[in-house]
Amino acid sequence: MTKPPIPPAERTDAGFTMFEALVAIALMGLILGALGTVTAQWLPNWARGLIQVQQNEQVAIALNRLAADLSAAEYVAANRSRNVPLFRGAEKTVTFVRPVLGPNSRPGLEIVRIAEMTDSRGSALVRVRAPFVPLPSGDDAIDPVPFADPVVLLRTPFRLSFAYAGPDGAWRSDWRNSGALPAAVRFDVRTAERGLVFSTATRVSADIRAPQPDPANETRSEEAQLQPNNARTVR
Repeated sequence: MTKPPIPPAERTDAGFTMFEALVAIALMGLILGALGTVTAQWLPNWARGLIQVQQNEQVAIALNRLAADLSAAEYVAANRSRNVPLFRGAEKTVTFVRPVLGPNSRPGLEIVRIAEMTDSRGSALVRVRAPFVPLPSGDDAIDPVPFADPVVLLRTPFRLSFAYAGPDGAWRSDWRNSGALPAAVRFDVRTAERGLVFSTATRVSADIRAPQPDPANETRSEEAQLQPNNARTVR
């Protein structure tokens, strides 16, 4: 007995219809439009926040550099004719003497000037340095000093101003030819839009007044001058 033939499988059509494809495209367009709208709203705020963080880091680095420099200021006379420290402080510039800074530098002193300058990108706070040498007698001008190694600490929109305080704690914007170093230096950072944004101060670690001679050394020096050159100690 023969078996009946197996009927062929029914044919089915796989895939999407034209209507389903149009609906999928429309939904994708709506999703992309919504994502674009949300991105357009938060992306500028994110960019402004990132720029603000970078600027705050730049200001923090600059203030740390200024605090390290000014706290290391030394009482060093500009020349041998006057016992006045080489320290010139104004609202937008300060010049002082400190130990040489650098990993491969020889021990010694250097003159540091931190001042606001203007270039093609606007105003900038620049640090320059030069090896310390006594100025000519009777001339305290530091314009001929060959400053080099400029380093930009701050740029617009930030503007920095200095203030100086003596032992009395009163702040003033000028410190020149006072016969002593300031006890502290303050740094105020401002912008045209926000006004004062940062303010900090550092103390000068060196003796702010001229070093006084040791009376014991003077007594020993006088005894040495009174003792004859051929004197011998008898035991």
